[in-house]
Amino acid sequence: MRAGTPRQVLRAPHPLLSAVAEPVDPTAPEVVSAAADLLATLRRETSTTGLAAPQIGLSWRLIAFDTRLHPRSRSWAGELVLANPRLARAAHWDPGREGCASIAGLTADVLRASRITVHGHLPGTGETVTIEADAFEARCIQHQLDHLDGLLFLDRVPGALSLHRRLHSCDA
Repeated sequence: MRAGTPRQVLRAPHPLLSAVAEPVDPTAPEVVSAAADLLATLRRETSTTGLAAPQIGLSWRLIAFDTRLHPRSRSWAGELVLANPRLARAAHWDPGREGCASIAGLTADVLRASRITVHGHLPGTGETVTIEADAFEARCIQHQLDHLDGLLFLDRVPGALSLHRRLHSCDA
């Protein structure tokens, strides 16, 4: 995969962030290029552990994540881009603090599964992969999957008392 070019991260209320993303052909050159750009953008956003294609202006089912440096991370699938990811299993639901590169200054307590299985395809080869994730990595992946369905973490907040001003760069 080429090095990629970092792109601007869209901020809410941009309409792409509330649209359902389209499936992609993981072997298509434009998808491979977008995957490289998504990773380059993720690497530039040093306080971010994941991004979805809609956040960089593409309504495609493509996510990138890398949670290895996060203090609450236990599992680590690597620095990875998945095309057409889908949640196959979710268990052990827990609340946890989340933030988002597309929402400045806010975090919230969000209920998510702490153990998940996700199926997807690697851009370029189209190889099918299965990711077993837990703890923070599971939360990060679910957050990115929500972006593909036009949801922000704020859509999962039960009320205003769950919102917090962002205080740390280690929030999701």
